[in-house]
Amino acid sequence: METIFVVEDNRELNEGICYALKKEGFLPKPAYTLREAESLVKMEKADLILLDVNLPDGEGFSFCQSFGCLEIPVLFLTARDLEEDVLRGYELGAQDYITKPFSMRVLLKKIEVVLKRETTVSKNVFDDGFLKIDFDKARAYAGGEECALTPTEFRILREFVKHAGQLLTYDVMLERLWDGGGQYVDKHALTVNIGRLRAKIENKQHKYISNVYGMGYQWLREL
Repeated sequence: METIFVVEDNRELNEGICYALKKEGFLPKPAYTLREAESLVKMEKADLILLDVNLPDGEGFSFCQSFGCLEIPVLFLTARDLEEDVLRGYELGAQDYITKPFSMRVLLKKIEVVLKRETTVSKNVFDDGFLKIDFDKARAYAGGEECALTPTEFRILREFVKHAGQLLTYDVMLERLWDGGGQYVDKHALTVNIGRLRAKIENKQHKYISNVYGMGYQWLREL
């Protein structure tokens, strides 16, 4: 049974989400402030966090930065739908950004997709019938043929699969791939590496990487 922290200060909405999660077989843990959320994170392990951006004692964005929530998948819930807010949420590593009001069925489907994605990554294997990636053995196969990937290309591939469906901005990609590695890689080098990766794993029928013009990249396939 997956544990989901529901950090939302609107009690009626929080209770409604928790009720829906229980019906689907999840174990919801409610929190109404950042302080309560911090206590939950310190005491228990969650499989997913539903996190409101505007809370009585602070922002969900700062909570993510303070507690390194990138190790736990996060879905932001918020009434703030400005582009810069959405981008900031993704840059902090959120799996998705859901604006209020929202459909409970859509929320449950998004939760299902994220948890399934996390299970796929934890098994360290991606296989959709055409592309197979074994992260433990650092090998990838496209159409049954092994792809000769460089270490950098493989690291890019792992980031894409781990954050499938999520917009990864250029800055986020560079920071995650080369932060602290002692190697300076600019946006051009990133573009070149992704171009080479696409040539090795894609064909006309199977497209995996989308270039979101002026912003970054997105992995299109989800299991």
